[in-house]
Amino acid sequence: MATAAIAGVLRLNGARPIDIATFDSLYDNPGPKPAISQKVFHLGHSLVGPDIPEMLKQLAGKRHDYTSQLGWGTPLRAHWDPEETINGFELRNAPAEYEDAKQALSSGEYNTLVMTEMVEIRAAIKYYNSAKYLRNWIQLGRQSNPDIRIFFYETWHNLDDKEGWLERIDKDLERYWFNGILRVALGYEGTPAPVYVIPAGQVMARFVREVEHRGGVGPIADRNHLFTDTIHLSDYGTYLVALTHYAVLYQTSPLGLPHVLTKADGTPAKDPCPEAARLMQEIVWDVVTNLRFTGLASPDP
Repeated sequence: MATAAIAGVLRLNGARPIDIATFDSLYDNPGPKPAISQKVFHLGHSLVGPDIPEMLKQLAGKRHDYTSQLGWGTPLRAHWDPEETINGFELRNAPAEYEDAKQALSSGEYNTLVMTEMVEIRAAIKYYNSAKYLRNWIQLGRQSNPDIRIFFYETWHNLDDKEGWLERIDKDLERYWFNGILRVALGYEGTPAPVYVIPAGQVMARFVREVEHRGGVGPIADRNHLFTDTIHLSDYGTYLVALTHYAVLYQTSPLGLPHVLTKADGTPAKDPCPEAARLMQEIVWDVVTNLRFTGLASPDP
């Protein structure tokens, strides 16, 4: 969807994005430091899946706990509206990790909320009023816990996208995730507060460029080894995205974190090998500390 078309959809929905200068100013200072113990709620779909939250918990250790509400290709609207169907609900929400999203956030017990929108992101904006429902979840979280930290998880699209996979990642963060959704969601509020970004798409693009430039690193030869199909993550891709969550949520470098982990079903995840794991960790930290919207201060020169 072209930028002009997005603007037309937003006008029809009665939404008005905050101006760019105001949006940028929300991120002039680093975000609040995380509490010693993090209780995280994940809201999303199969690009969250059971394994990213579980790997994140292993990376963070005993100070970390989580539950989630997931589906297949689920827009934020379907999670919010009770009359909407959440496809794959029974299969994606294991009893041990699941909690009803509205009940969980209304409890005030969670100090971290991580949300993502469905892909195709253009369709989410056009047909599912992404900004409105992002705003709804933001408000619910903050009404119950004014100190809750809220994160918007940037994902990606199909490898065979006709516009080009890397080309879209380069463009989509600003034109869709920021301008099409986040600026609009914050524009609904009288006094907007920042929602921080987990830039998984940006990290993946940077890692893919480096791996393919080198002709492969360890067992990862190219972008295809991050996926099981054209969009869903392999164990290697899951590890990379879990590292990105860790670095942003804990405002801590992932360098030196373990790379031999287990999946949510208890089976061993494929080991990316020390060389690839270190490259992932270095790239994650470089990306998240140089993108102001993550809430992390840039590293000292």
